[in-house]
Order: sequence, then C-alpha cells, then structure tokens
Amino acid sequence: MEGYVRSGRAVVVLLVLVALLGGTSTAMAQPPSPAPPPNPSDGELQRSRDAVSQQAVAVGRLTTQLADLDSRAEELNMQLAGRREIANRALVDMQNAQDAAVAATRKAEAARVETNAASAAIDAAHRQFDDFIAVQYQQALGDGPLGLLNAATSPDDLLDRAQLTNVIAQQQKQALDGLERARVDKANADSRARAAQEEARARADQAQRAKTAADDAMAQAESAAQAQAAQLAAVQAQRAGVQNQLDAAQAADAGLRGQRARFQEWQREQQAAEAARERAEQQAAASRVASAAGSPRAAAGSSSVQRVIDRAMSQLGVQYAWGGGTGSGPSLGIRDGGVADEFGDYRKIGFDCSGLMIYAFAGAGISLPHYSGYQYTSGQQVPVAQRRPGDMLFYSDGGTIVHVTLYIGNGQMIEAPYSGSHVRVTAVRTNGLMPYATRML
Repeated sequence: MEGYVRSGRAVVVLLVLVALLGGTSTAMAQPPSPAPPPNPSDGELQRSRDAVSQQAVAVGRLTTQLADLDSRAEELNMQLAGRREIANRALVDMQNAQDAAVAATRKAEAARVETNAASAAIDAAHRQFDDFIAVQYQQALGDGPLGLLNAATSPDDLLDRAQLTNVIAQQQKQALDGLERARVDKANADSRARAAQEEARARADQAQRAKTAADDAMAQAESAAQAQAAQLAAVQAQRAGVQNQLDAAQAADAGLRGQRARFQEWQREQQAAEAARERAEQQAAASRVASAAGSPRAAAGSSSVQRVIDRAMSQLGVQYAWGGGTGSGPSLGIRDGGVADEFGDYRKIGFDCSGLMIYAFAGAGISLPHYSGYQYTSGQQVPVAQRRPGDMLFYSDGGTIVHVTLYIGNGQMIEAPYSGSHVRVTAVRTNGLMPYATRML
C-alpha cells in the first residue's frame, strides 16, 4: 500500500504541473460573468506561470518529505516490535529454566525419600543381626553349635546336629550380608541425594539468573519503547506540520485543490479495492483451512506448504497483540510495560510476529518456540535469494533477530508487524533482512 501512496503522490505532482502550467491560461480566460475578462499583458501571464511553477515545485518537495516521514514512522514501529520480540526470548528462557528447576527439586525430593528408605533398611538389618547375636549369647555353651556336636549320641545324631550347625552359620552369614547390602544401598542413596540436591541448587540458580535476564530485557524493552515512542511522536508532529504546509499550498490554488480531491477519491477506491481483495483472500484461505481440518495431514510437500500459508492468510486483518498467538489461533496479549500496554495489547486477542508463525506451522504438525530468534534456527537455512513460498524470513536490529514473516511468493510476505496494526500482506522489505531464510517443509 505504501508503494501506491508514493506513486500516487508523484502522480499528483505531475498532474499539477500539467494542469497548472498547461491549462491555467484556459482556466484564467474563463470570465466570472458573461462579460469578457480583460486581456492580460505578456508580463502578467509570465508572472502567473512562474508563480504556479514555484508552487508546484514546493508541493512536490513537501510530498516527498511526507513519504519520507511515513517511512520513518513505519521503521520506528517495527523497531518497537523488535524490542518486544527480544523480551519474548527472555521469557521463554526463564520459563524453561524454571521448569528445569522444578523438575530438579522433585528429583532431589525423590532422592531424599530413597535415602530415608535406605536408612530404615539399615536399621532393620541391624536389628535382625543384633537379635541373632543376642540369641546366640543367651544360649549356654552346651546349647551352642559346639555343644550340639558334643552332645551327639550316635553317628546319625551327629550328622543331624552338624546340619543344624550349618543352618545356624548360614543364618548368621545372611544377617551379616543383609546388613552390608543395606549399608551399600544407603551409601549409594546418599550419593544420589547429594547429586540431586546439587543439581536442584544449580537449576534454581539458573532459573534466578534467567528471571533476572527476563526482568532486564523487559526493562530495556520498556526504556527503548519510551525513547522510540518519543521519537515517533516527534516524527508525527513534524509530519503534521508538513501536512499543514501542504494543505496551505494546495488551498492557494483551486485547480490544485480539485486535483487533491480527485487523488483522495482515487486513494479511497484503491484502499477499498485492497480491503476487498484481502477479505476475499482471507475468506478463501479460511475455507481451505476448514476443509483441510477434517482430512488427514499429508506428508511434507506442496500441500503442507499451502496449508501453512492458508492458515496465516486466514488471519488477515486480525489485530496485533504482543505475546499473542498459539497453535490454536489468536490469544490474549501480555504486558510489556511500554508501548504495547499503551495500545492495550494485554486486552486484545491477536498475534505478534512469532505467534503468527506458531499458528501457521501448527497446521503442518510443526511446533515452534514463541521467539523469532529461536524460530530462525528451527529448520533448514537457505540463502534468502533462494526463498520459496512457505519459508520464514527474518529481520535483525544490530545483529539481533527481532521480527519474522512468512514468504508467500511473488515478492510478498504476510506478517503481524507491530502494536496498533493487524496481520497484513506486504512486499518483502530488504532493510534489515537476514541473509538466510528458514525452511521447515
């Protein structure tokens, strides 16, 4: 749409020059009444032409300045969205670290239970051995193993008593072996418990560091958002001033005002046609997504690529919400403490850039993390010049990936750009474009 606006403004300048330089003398020759106008001198005609020419040049300069300011405002909005995408990464890292800490703590608790059980086993084995020794000491010498043999009355009785002595010795050995096994099990359990406890402490420290990093990232995003919001306000104020100058210049000539009105009508027609085209594409894509929902998913290939593109296209017009978007569709945004909050993203159901990719690729059974930087390394990386429909394109700011879009072919991509906007199709931008695209299918 931006291309339409710039080319349309260029047309305005050209038509102004043609209409005013070539057709002004005819308009001025029309009398305000049936009486003929006075015949102007050659000098008056030349001065009129010079004044109109200078006005047209001023209009052209102001129109170009307006286009530059619009481009700067778009760039600032994209930078703001990029800062919040970096905060997304910190939130994902923090959640992963916290989950790992919880798992390590549970493991340590299980190890403590195992240690307690091993201690109980030692106590039981020790009691069994003590009981056996006590019984042996309580028996008289004649009742002990040696006494049993001495009291034999016949060879058969001696054999029976020898077997009984072996049984007693075996029981003593079993009691000693049980005690030793219990001690070994206790030592192993203690070792595992110490390792689990150390892992739990390390994971907890890692989770704390991740939380600190997330808090810092959110604070930086908020600070950057405030600074860039001030820049954006300044740009918008400058644009308003230029617009006022342009309006004043256009108001100085009735022909120019008429030309402006015709241009605005043309622009409205173009916008209506573009909106109708987007509605048709969104409805067609949504219909294909609904039809595919009941059929088994095909193997990776052109059909899967089309399914991914259709799911993204089916969300055309859905509002931007920072932190929004799941594999099931748009979701409630989250707070960022800055510009996203000013736009009320945390009250909106929608997508941010990486959230839109999560939803699109879920249609092909592919799960993606909610951060564009991690999505960049989720698949095969190919030179961006070799991109094809279904590839993800990435944009960086100072070497850090801050935005992701889906390439749909013919130099076009679909994206959820920034707070206050909506999911849209636009031409592929080259400013900040990463040298590689990511191919998942």
